[in-house]
Amino acid sequence: MQIGICSYSFHRMLAAGTMDMFKYIYTCKDLGCTQLDPWNAHLSVLADADDVIHAGQHPESSQHLVADHSGYIAEVKKTAQIVGLPFGVIAVDGAHIYEESAGARMANRERAYRWIEVAAELGAKQVRIDAGGPPEMPEEVFQTIKEGYEDLIGVARPHGIEILVENHWGPTMYPDNVIRLLDEIDGLGLLLDMHNWAPGLRDEGRRRLATRASSTHFKSFIWDDGDEMSEDIPRAVNYLMETQYQGTWGVESVPEDGDEVEGARKTINLLHRLTGR
Repeated sequence: MQIGICSYSFHRMLAAGTMDMFKYIYTCKDLGCTQLDPWNAHLSVLADADDVIHAGQHPESSQHLVADHSGYIAEVKKTAQIVGLPFGVIAVDGAHIYEESAGARMANRERAYRWIEVAAELGAKQVRIDAGGPPEMPEEVFQTIKEGYEDLIGVARPHGIEILVENHWGPTMYPDNVIRLLDEIDGLGLLLDMHNWAPGLRDEGRRRLATRASSTHFKSFIWDDGDEMSEDIPRAVNYLMETQYQGTWGVESVPEDGDEVEGARKTINLLHRLTGR
């Protein structure tokens, strides 16, 4: 069973200075992960805690998350090799495809190119880039998003990297929009988040997109005696098991009690119990 923890799970610890990228790597090893799935804030140079919190609360923002050029990425790669964990999914905020202005789109595209370079340097298998855009996704917006993903897929493919869209914000919170993107963009994969759907569409999104998932994020918030009380994780797991899902079981826990390491541990344990793996 492939297990990864999106490092957004530790965003409060990152802001507090108690979970940098290197500690994240060792924590993943301790928790039994088979790969590393960093959020790009963990691979960025952030000025202060407010930058971390802003980046987490505003994934559409591109202000703070800038890939480092100083040799830091090489040190991260070396540490991961020492620990013996490969890189799986890099979740990139701040490089989404759609913006209203051509200048903003190009600035985001340049960021996306750089994060693909980082992923290639680390040997990552997948990079998540958001679609961006308004929830309605009118035709002209769709065409801009389609062209952008096709460009990035072409850049990433020679490195053996799959570009993923995630149901995250904007148009991708609606199952029909995600399905259209996957149907009409050759080579685009899906990071299926079990939580990030528009109100009333969570179960529909999980069910309809389970067969399309290349990777996953299981959210968890509230725990009681080893069970997550708010997300109906058993139903989400069943949808994937019915499809004979073979990808990574990804954790993106956001525990209300603030214990981020324990929240990730409990989510991993629950996934093992529910899958029997």
